[in-house]
Amino acid sequence: MKKIMAFFLVVVMFMSMGLASCATKETATDYSNEENWLALPTDPSKDVDVFYLYPTGYFKSSDDEPDVCKIDNEMMVSNAQGAFQRQATAFETVGNIYAPYYRQADAGTCLSLSLEDQDELLSGATKSDVFAAFDYFIKNYNNDRPFILAGHSQGSNMLLYILSEYMKENPEVYDRMIAAYVIGYSVTDEYLSENEHLKFAQGADDIGVILSYNTQAPDVIGDNPVVVDGANVINPITWTTDETLATAEQNLGSIMLNSDGSVVLDENNEFKRVMDYADACIDLDKGVLICSTADEDSLAPGNGIFPRGVYHSFDYPFYYYNIRKNAEHRINIYMNAQ
Repeated sequence: MKKIMAFFLVVVMFMSMGLASCATKETATDYSNEENWLALPTDPSKDVDVFYLYPTGYFKSSDDEPDVCKIDNEMMVSNAQGAFQRQATAFETVGNIYAPYYRQADAGTCLSLSLEDQDELLSGATKSDVFAAFDYFIKNYNNDRPFILAGHSQGSNMLLYILSEYMKENPEVYDRMIAAYVIGYSVTDEYLSENEHLKFAQGADDIGVILSYNTQAPDVIGDNPVVVDGANVINPITWTTDETLATAEQNLGSIMLNSDGSVVLDENNEFKRVMDYADACIDLDKGVLICSTADEDSLAPGNGIFPRGVYHSFDYPFYYYNIRKNAEHRINIYMNAQ
């Protein structure tokens, strides 16, 4: 009997070791290696930092490719650099920008799943990288400066994990957050009710808040895969949450994109500022931001992921200079309050 019990205990021990091994947290990318950062400031002399997570840049070309790419995937690296140019640079005048590379899930695979399965997919290598990068940023680069979070699409989805988990566990860090621009993904009523330490912005002057919207034309037919029931929306021209129309004339300026996704430049080789182009009006029933003045046929003809009329790639470009001005405004309010 003793031999049988000993054998049984050994089996149980190895089974437990096996289960523990299966449950081991995904090994994160090493962010002490500067090659794993898309952007690090050479002279972090500004009083505020910006931590930026780019949108999906990895797309499988065949079913044989992995659902989550490697950290040095050439497609992701190239697309991340392009996204940085048309999004993160909105904050370059107000903060020191830190942007890690992180292992991403293929957009088509991820968005085809249920929300629960999306969470399971993203909670592996992707989440491990994002948390490791943010933690390294806080402990090694930030030096207790106030900061802004900024992201788009999959990057914004990952910011929601940081906000709900990291900030809850580290309230002293959350106290230094000026605002979180969680653009291109939904921040739902359910998410906010489950995370009572978080709050959605109600106006242009709030600090320590989340801002979010998803832009589309008025006549979209079909589902926008990044819009979830109960999504909260803020108008990026007026920074209000009601359905009052903000006209294109009120817009502080848009940027336009070339066919390769790069920003159109002017004669001085600077971003060409396009005036009177994009209006903005919240549709509370749909949980989206409506732009009725853009060229739907050329900018959003539809693809395998988004239906015609979804201006997902233009969430930042349409309201680029409004975002910059608002970040500057919220920073001033935060600094004056200290």
